[in-house]
Amino acid sequence: MQEFDNDLGKKFKFDFSSPESFQVDLKKLKKFIDKDKEAVIIFYGGEPLLEIEKIKKIMDTFSGTNVPFRMQTNGKLLNKLPSKYMNKITRILVSLDGTKERTDYNRGKETYDKVINNLKQIQKNGYKGEIVARMCISPPNSDLYEQVTSLIKTGFTSVHWQIDAGFYKFDYNKEKFEKFVEEFNKSTKRLLDFWVNEMKSGTVLKLYPFLGVTHSILNNEKIKLRCGAGYSGYAITTDGKVVACPIMNSIEDFKAGTIETDPRDLKKFDVSGRCNECNYRDLCGGRCLYWNRANLWPKEGDDMICETIKFLIDNIKEKIPEIQNMIKNEKISKKQFNYEKYFGPEIIP
Repeated sequence: MQEFDNDLGKKFKFDFSSPESFQVDLKKLKKFIDKDKEAVIIFYGGEPLLEIEKIKKIMDTFSGTNVPFRMQTNGKLLNKLPSKYMNKITRILVSLDGTKERTDYNRGKETYDKVINNLKQIQKNGYKGEIVARMCISPPNSDLYEQVTSLIKTGFTSVHWQIDAGFYKFDYNKEKFEKFVEEFNKSTKRLLDFWVNEMKSGTVLKLYPFLGVTHSILNNEKIKLRCGAGYSGYAITTDGKVVACPIMNSIEDFKAGTIETDPRDLKKFDVSGRCNECNYRDLCGGRCLYWNRANLWPKEGDDMICETIKFLIDNIKEKIPEIQNMIKNEKISKKQFNYEKYFGPEIIP
């Protein structure tokens, strides 16, 4: 870990002065957000449900406004938030990595059952919003198809996955990641075949990495960074700073302003370097701002990550004629590929 810290310290300036808990004046927060007519509040962490009373106070502050609420959570405390508040959060992303075995291995014994039971409980209590299973695919486990379809069999119709790669310097292993990429790409293709086959019965599952790229191709859309970090979406730190992304909350280089700043004047960020020279840029968007700027893996490692992205895009492009034909024959509609951007799923894994 020391190697990781020292390496980042050479690239970025850090400020660790923010308090552990949220200390922002809610009147100032409301004044800041009221200036943005398209504002969305996403409760994020750490784990946001460790601060239920603060969540309630924030939601009460915006009572009577049109500001929608979203949440990213590990799901273990979902049953603790009163239904009065839970049912106002219209989309939640819940950390589940696939099967019970895989989730419990990654996140602790009995995590899967706890989260599933909590989801059933909030639905029993009237929750009608979208629930997205947010998966982490960690090398060497490359079985994307098995893990995603297990969630679909459980009842999920919305799934997002992200490869845990390129975010730390110390976890790079060329031989292991080469093998992971080979098997992961095969599993991606198998899952894509499944996704398109489901459309024949009129169903377009919200498998976000597939959905987002397909939507862009169908609409001839050139996109920026798909998560919106640093230009459409920002994170508010515990002391009221505004930064490009939650993972960058202590990095001064990514500070965009404060809640005293007019939202229109917040500093904007974008990917740089090799991503802007790539032919896949307009559909990929650059994967991740932090990954792009930190460059923690060697070039050969980043090339392998990019290989998975290019494979995903190329294989979706091959499916577009079949998808367009189903739209033409009214098996499905183009509207079924619409989705809310920037509320959490980064689209590109």
